[in-house]
Amino acid sequence: MKTRAVRLYGAKDLRLEEFDLPEIKDDEILAKVYTDSICMSTYKAAILGTKHKRVPADVGVNPVIVGHEFSGMIVKTGAKWKDRFKPGQKFALQPALNYKGLPYSPGYSYAYCGGDATYIIFPNEVMEQGCLLEYNGEAYYEASLAEPMSCIIGAFHGMYHTTPGKHQHNMGIVENGKLALLAAAGPMGLGAIDYALHRDRKPSMIVVTDINEKRLERARTLFPPEKAARDGIKLIFVNTKGMDAARELRNITGNTGFDDVIVFAPVKEVVQLADKILGTDGCLSFFAGPTDNEFSAEINFYNVHYSSVHVLGTTGGNTDDMKEALAMSMQKRINPAVMITHIGGLDCVADTTLNLPNIPGGKKLIYTNKDMELTAIDEFEKKGERDPLFARLAEIIKSHNGLWCAEAENVLLAGLRQS
Repeated sequence: MKTRAVRLYGAKDLRLEEFDLPEIKDDEILAKVYTDSICMSTYKAAILGTKHKRVPADVGVNPVIVGHEFSGMIVKTGAKWKDRFKPGQKFALQPALNYKGLPYSPGYSYAYCGGDATYIIFPNEVMEQGCLLEYNGEAYYEASLAEPMSCIIGAFHGMYHTTPGKHQHNMGIVENGKLALLAAAGPMGLGAIDYALHRDRKPSMIVVTDINEKRLERARTLFPPEKAARDGIKLIFVNTKGMDAARELRNITGNTGFDDVIVFAPVKEVVQLADKILGTDGCLSFFAGPTDNEFSAEINFYNVHYSSVHVLGTTGGNTDDMKEALAMSMQKRINPAVMITHIGGLDCVADTTLNLPNIPGGKKLIYTNKDMELTAIDEFEKKGERDPLFARLAEIIKSHNGLWCAEAENVLLAGLRQS
């Protein structure tokens, strides 16, 4: 079977190609990909090439398919998995395999398994590790976005606090505590706001900062503080540009500081701000992954010693986090669409990935069986003046608070499902 896929050959070398997939082995699964959301981690792999720990050294002669936030449908199963997975089943993927201690992962390391493709082959280890998940939701994009949501969920679960007088940690954020999300009006920050507001263990206060007023205004529109207040949560948005941010943010807490702070940008000043606003036993989670392996920032170790503040980082989520993300999406408790600002086809993946930091907005969602230039959702109406498809999509988006949705996906995929 032929597939089209975007493959990595080395640093800054992504190519859209058509090639033959081999026949699947008894312990493999053939699948059709419908959606992949482009992650900043894919950009890092594309820029670094073999310097990235997940990219094989021989990628120049054995290229890998990129993309790890993907969803689709099972086409054919090998004998080993025929009782567990059936053709026609929708799937989601947890790409963090952790297989035999190796760093390899779909979207970084495999010749035939990655999200930016029309058809792929899942190797045995994906199923062995329990990372291929059945998905029963309505929209493929929600299954794709369960992966970045699982990273957010993993960060919340990974935070911890001490027990006075005992060498014992209590995992998770402080219930009814004060939570700060710094540099958090981007896509992952929006996902974190959504999760913090609608999970079972909630804070009593959420302060969201950014230095871009347009991003903050969109966040306020998506998550009105008045609605959060009805659920018992004080939600505050703060533009920290040009202010004494540490003083202002501590004032919001009554100068006690925050119980939990999550940093969404690999910026020294933001990390140091997070350190300054921690309260006693405060937990700082460095969520944003830097590309600079020398990245560092100053931490107040007096407070580490006397105030029990602590710093941690999480890289991705685990399978349980992924299952939680899928369940909350299907229950409509969270709406991962808040992260999406652009839609595109397979033909725009290479350029979009290599230029990702320079493209404004949030998540770029790719429909891999379609060729379509990358288009911002807020440009649908203008594009619809000459394209009936985008005119229809614009109508749908207007009725869904400006967000991508299952109805829009169905319209876009209507001509693809027979392929």
